[in-house]
Amino acid sequence: MGKTTSIGTVTLIAPTDIITTTGETKTIDGVQVIFQMAPGTEAPSEMLFYFPQFKALCTAEDATHTLHNLLTLRGAQVRNATNWWKALNTSINMFGDRTDVVFASHHWPTWGNAQVIDFLEKQRDLYKYINDQSLRLLNEGYNMTEIAEQMKLPKSLAQDWSTRDHYGSLNHDSTAVYQRHIGWYDSNPANLYPWPPEELGKRYVEAIGGEDAVIQKAKAAFDKGDYRWAAELSSHAVFADPENKAARDVEADALEQLGYQTEDPTWRNEFLMGAFELRNGVPKIPATQTASPDTIRAMTMEMILDFMGMRIDGPKAEGKVITMNWSLRILARNSQ
Repeated sequence: MGKTTSIGTVTLIAPTDIITTTGETKTIDGVQVIFQMAPGTEAPSEMLFYFPQFKALCTAEDATHTLHNLLTLRGAQVRNATNWWKALNTSINMFGDRTDVVFASHHWPTWGNAQVIDFLEKQRDLYKYINDQSLRLLNEGYNMTEIAEQMKLPKSLAQDWSTRDHYGSLNHDSTAVYQRHIGWYDSNPANLYPWPPEELGKRYVEAIGGEDAVIQKAKAAFDKGDYRWAAELSSHAVFADPENKAARDVEADALEQLGYQTEDPTWRNEFLMGAFELRNGVPKIPATQTASPDTIRAMTMEMILDFMGMRIDGPKAEGKVITMNWSLRILARNSQ
């Protein structure tokens, strides 16, 4: 994982073979591969691979030496924790008794059948526990923040290296389960129609007694070690007045301390990058361009029209009518 994304041209090689069923077997360059379908786990289209000649199982990104993300902090659709743990359970049942090594797209392998089974079972139990306990608390009436605050792993999972918050976090993964099943609204009407951050910040600052008063309270919270509250208070002041250096400095200090204290490196990156931007501004880096000729050629007509639709500026397009002539060339795929 680099400090930024690639700025090269994104391209695409169209698949020549499509795997559709669990248990499907292919021999590739003399190596036999048994495929396990695992859609809707770490990715919408995910599969695991077993190599019987080597008694080796590749779990793609479904079992790595960390708690993974059910929701990425960069933003994506929430992943299905139920699909995830059931896919790992299927892997154990299909391949567990004949696997001597398990490895994934990231991290190191696990050797020895007993160790392999233990690793896969703990990974399976990890995602099932997060899913089931989040739903239990949801059904008891807790909102997503309350659920995340009280979620704890049992010792059998919490004391294992491979289940720790080294990429995903128990906090935001439990929040993701809530989001997937309930959505953002927590049934508190005060949260149904909130002011956007800038207006909310101005109102909080006014209610507390002005920018200086907010900054002083944020500094006091910082001095007490309450960095979460210091960040919350100073964030309102920054949104109310983005040029207020004192507010930016307090928030940066608070975020920095939160970053230093977290076990999760993705959280640490978010906190420390936020502190950097408050002190130095947002760095200008090249944006990734994915709409390359190869990518567009691989899209169906429906996908192209959907892509065009979300590129249209609705307010500017209101009342305008255009006529387009489409020239389509259908390329026949070689049936051999």
